[in-house]
Amino acid sequence: MLVVVSGPPGTGKTTLAHRIATAIGCPAICRDEIKEGMAHATPGFVPGPGDPLTMRTLSTFFDVLGLLIGRGTTVVAEAAFQDRLWSPGLSPLLGRADVRIVHCTVPAEVALQRITDRTSTDPRRAAHEDTQISADARLRTHNSFQPIDLPVPSLTVDTTTEPPMEKILAFLSR
Repeated sequence: MLVVVSGPPGTGKTTLAHRIATAIGCPAICRDEIKEGMAHATPGFVPGPGDPLTMRTLSTFFDVLGLLIGRGTTVVAEAAFQDRLWSPGLSPLLGRADVRIVHCTVPAEVALQRITDRTSTDPRRAAHEDTQISADARLRTHNSFQPIDLPVPSLTVDTTTEPPMEKILAFLSR
């Protein structure tokens, strides 16, 4: 199974992905964590729109998913990609895994506050362009986010508060 956790930035995807992975006993592959590892190994790295690590992270993320799925591993994949990035990366995996999508949502003001909070408290966020994107731009991205549009089972969860794990796990076990 490939469980895809998606949604706009600040919707609690990474936290939920790790909770799901722990609950079902499999790895969570998170796009931001891959980039943070690349930045850690690249002294002097400065994030920015379309920076070299962002582009390498995209292909690495899908390569890792393909490798694990190809070896018969259940995986939770998490990223803030919109449909235009998810669909081309997931399409080759559709025949190789039972794909399920968990789409995270929160009100825009909750997402913006979470992004502000994590940027000021989590040093790993220096690998990302969080401080370079205005609140207005984040609001536009949040409000125009295009969820994954593939013919697979999908569940939308509001992650403003603790998401309903029983409901999510029931969805995954169908």
